[in-house]
Amino acid sequence: MEKNGVRNRHKSEKQNGVAPQAEEKKYEEFVIRESPLTELIDSSLHIRAIYHIFVVILVVLFFDTVIYDLVERGKINIGVTIVAAGFGDIKRGIRLWSYQMAVALMLYPLLRIYAWIGSFTRKYPALRPSMVVLGVAGVVAVEVTLAAVPVYELGRKHLALGSSASVTCEMFRLMMKLVAVSAACGPRCLDGTPLPTFKHYVYFLFAPTLLYRDQYPRTKTIRWGKVVFHLLEVAAIVFYCCFLWERFIMPYWSDYGKQKTVEAGTLVRGMFACVLPGVISFLCGFYCVLHAWLNAWAEMLTFGDRLFYEHWWITSRFSIYYRRWNRVVYSWLRDHIYLPIAPHTGKSLATFIVFFVSAVAHEVILSLSFGFFYPVLLVEFGLLGVVMVPLTASSGRRFPNAFNLIMWLGFFIGNGVLWSLYPMEYFARINCPPSENDSFFIPKSWTCPEVILKPDWTFQNPLDMFKESDS
Repeated sequence: MEKNGVRNRHKSEKQNGVAPQAEEKKYEEFVIRESPLTELIDSSLHIRAIYHIFVVILVVLFFDTVIYDLVERGKINIGVTIVAAGFGDIKRGIRLWSYQMAVALMLYPLLRIYAWIGSFTRKYPALRPSMVVLGVAGVVAVEVTLAAVPVYELGRKHLALGSSASVTCEMFRLMMKLVAVSAACGPRCLDGTPLPTFKHYVYFLFAPTLLYRDQYPRTKTIRWGKVVFHLLEVAAIVFYCCFLWERFIMPYWSDYGKQKTVEAGTLVRGMFACVLPGVISFLCGFYCVLHAWLNAWAEMLTFGDRLFYEHWWITSRFSIYYRRWNRVVYSWLRDHIYLPIAPHTGKSLATFIVFFVSAVAHEVILSLSFGFFYPVLLVEFGLLGVVMVPLTASSGRRFPNAFNLIMWLGFFIGNGVLWSLYPMEYFARINCPPSENDSFFIPKSWTCPEVILKPDWTFQNPLDMFKESDS
């Protein structure tokens, strides 16, 4: 029954290019359902063939790496070196994660203490505002404690890219979960409603959702075959992205900054060369995190609701895309930022605040991961992304095919820019000589190396060719 409803909803969306608001609300609660790609791959031979194409590309790329290294260097490199470099100093990363988890677990006894204090003050309603302030201050203190040490440690001594990204993403994940638990259980501490058990609290910390509920729909068994399959997909995609980085990104940017000058044509050629590996990495990252990784954890924890995303790839409106791309984060932003402030600020300002908070969070993750502040994603997501929401609100509904094409064009160009500018800055900070003007916040690639045109560069009007032929 549920699957039929989902299929009918997506059929309606394909015909109209938009999902009615009533249907959006209908699917907010947790129910047992599979992820959209799971349904599509199981039910459509065409989608399964596309999946096989990506697997074959990975296999061909794997053999390309092995054969090239065997012929050129006399040894076999299957990508383990670059993966190990990307997740370097993993022990320090595990220690930081352990600290974050310890702080998150500490919230539960604090909730118990807060409920115990609330039981004494329940007879005095005048004390309730003070108790609310105390509770908010306690949550803020726990959040700051959780974030302060990882931020300080990553700022003091940078981890490898993969390790620092994992630590930072986990930091934000736990911080959002603590907000959700506090929002749900804080009032219960004052009203005398029983708190969840510690077992359920721990379950929520690992469950693939950011919304707290006392109960979630659960499956009856754990299909360990699916768990292993999804974890193998995660490992394969990690190698896949490392291959893309090693074969298509590093050849263009690894020497950036070693020479004092670089021709503009070289930069343009490199940026366009990064478009395809950039968008492939974009799709692989989506599949790895929001499908394979979350489905593996959902299966291990018998978490029944697997709707971590929706059919974002067929939409023609950016507002719908942002809701469907990552329903896990979108639902948290909706429940804990948008809905509480919208009655006071209005829908437009509340939407802008949500975009701003999300863009800043993404930028913090990238800054702590790379070791420098370079707000490329902030401009693309927090500025251009916000502008595209009203521009595609009505036109995307009227011309769904055209604006779906425009949306994908934006994905290709945007990822090509991201996979060019961030590596340029990353290698510029490695290759360029140190300067007294070096700063965490000022991009070094803007001044080193100097971008020049070819000495004999001239512009020839293509229309002059027709004039010469006429004469």
